[in-house]
Amino acid sequence: MPKDASHVPVEPKPQMKAQNWVKTLAKYREPNTGRSLTEVAITLVPFIGIWALAWWAMSVSYLLAFVLGAANALFLLRLFAIQHDCGHGALFKSRHLSDWTGRIIGVLTLTPYDVWRRTHAAHHGTAGNLDKRGMGDIHTMTVEEYRGLSKLGKLQYRLYRNPFVLFGFGPSYLFFLQNRLPIGLMKQGRYWASAMTTNLSIVVLFGVIWYFGGLAPLLLIALPSILIAATAGMWLFYVQHQFECTQWAPDTDWQLHHAALHGSSYYVLPKVLQWFSANIGIHHVHHVYSRIPFYRLPEVLKDHAELAKINRMNIRESLVNARLHLWDDKSQRLLSFAQARQLYG
Repeated sequence: MPKDASHVPVEPKPQMKAQNWVKTLAKYREPNTGRSLTEVAITLVPFIGIWALAWWAMSVSYLLAFVLGAANALFLLRLFAIQHDCGHGALFKSRHLSDWTGRIIGVLTLTPYDVWRRTHAAHHGTAGNLDKRGMGDIHTMTVEEYRGLSKLGKLQYRLYRNPFVLFGFGPSYLFFLQNRLPIGLMKQGRYWASAMTTNLSIVVLFGVIWYFGGLAPLLLIALPSILIAATAGMWLFYVQHQFECTQWAPDTDWQLHHAALHGSSYYVLPKVLQWFSANIGIHHVHHVYSRIPFYRLPEVLKDHAELAKINRMNIRESLVNARLHLWDDKSQRLLSFAQARQLYG
């Protein structure tokens, strides 16, 4: 005799599963002030120490100073990741302390903290929403949109998505030029204040370095560390949402938590790179609950092994995904230009 259909358990919809994680992850949101201060110290002190060592090394070898400056990019990248946690109010219980820590670090990362915090919040609030693209994200077109472009428009998009532009010119443009103005927030005075105060602080900092050391420390130590850290940061931001089975949907079908969980990757990195990137590779968990301090993200995966199986991506796989540029609504996946051409002409 068949079972009564009313007694057959119903599998919850994917978006409901994602929403249910919010309550589960809430217990990981509380930061430990001592741990947070320690994380800042073990990142900032070595960063300053290597800077000093590289400055001294200029009297021995410009090449050695350059190598030390380039290596210091790892600590600068970690500082940016800590600034990222400040922007989410995740590093300290005090929002005031988080914000001022982020603003100070923002001078070192050439990033106006309050401007970045606002645009990044827009990214979290609209990630994967096809109707709300344009702020705090990597511009991604659908196959249909791309096919409707003129030849010039297609060329422009191809250039934009070319790795040499996106990860070569892109980081320099973003951190040296775009960050100097509150792009996207030009009508609001508080963001002008954030950008201009950060700019003034950078001028003072670089001016002091120039006064005591001339141009050499800026070119040999500051420039390589900033460029390498910016490129690494751009790459991490890119691969966290640009992979074949990511999630994009029009506003009518878009679900915040579903897009957060299934539209963000778990970038599995070697332990040393995971430390320098402050666990930002555990990005799907971060997007579902952004108030979790970065140092508690591995704890989440340890306690909930099922989360470690979602959207796993290693370095080799991420390099393959870098060739995907167009979202296909029909197959619900990212395609390369070649794949789109084969499918649609």
